[in-house]
Amino acid sequence: MAIILKSPEEIEILREANQIVANTLRLLAEKMEVGCTTLHLDTLAEKFCRQCGAEPAFKGYRGFPGSLCVSINEQVVHGIPSKKVVVRDGDIVSIDFGVKYRGYYGDSAVSLSVGKLEPRKKELLEVTRQALYQGISQALPGNRINDISTAVQEYVEKHGFSVVRQFVGHGIGSQLHEAPEIPNYSRPERTPKLLPGMVLAIEPMVNMGTHAVDVLRDGWTVVTRDRAPSAHFEHSVAVTDGEPLILSEQ
Repeated sequence: MAIILKSPEEIEILREANQIVANTLRLLAEKMEVGCTTLHLDTLAEKFCRQCGAEPAFKGYRGFPGSLCVSINEQVVHGIPSKKVVVRDGDIVSIDFGVKYRGYYGDSAVSLSVGKLEPRKKELLEVTRQALYQGISQALPGNRINDISTAVQEYVEKHGFSVVRQFVGHGIGSQLHEAPEIPNYSRPERTPKLLPGMVLAIEPMVNMGTHAVDVLRDGWTVVTRDRAPSAHFEHSVAVTDGEPLILSEQ
């Protein structure tokens, strides 16, 4: 699959789409509390993005039933919203949201602490968030995808955590998932060179224990094989002639 370079006009629409995502995630962070259901969060996200003139990108995508991916504790990504799943004190709640707006997609994710978190869980969140920015710092023209991957992996492993290998970041534009793939681990092969106009969804998924994961019988929910906690942060980022432009940051 070819990598599609975006024009400045397209990047501006992508920025608008990603700002809707950012505002939705901020709303969900404000509404997140012990006792709320993940379906309630899903409903809030869909209603808010539609009020902004966008539509939820994940709903119906390859058959996914929700607007929001809500993954708790050992769930890595793709948790299905449910009225039966209630947020509890001490949970890590990862929320991943995407929209389609004026023909282009926005995609971002954040992991939130609910109530009082034990210190190592807090560290997991902070290391994952910082790993995202380590990766973004390498989204420079002339670098390669592997520079992003290596920066994420080295930062995570330096702190004693592991990066998921089975799921990766991706290009984004008029399709939710475009080339290139952006792993969070270094690969020996020659990876694509970064050029101005590339837009990348960079998304470290970091586990407290093993990097190995499994998919549950629902066909979507990804969990750590050892059931240790996991965290997930994501930004959509444009490669420019200079510094990276984080489209989903407020």
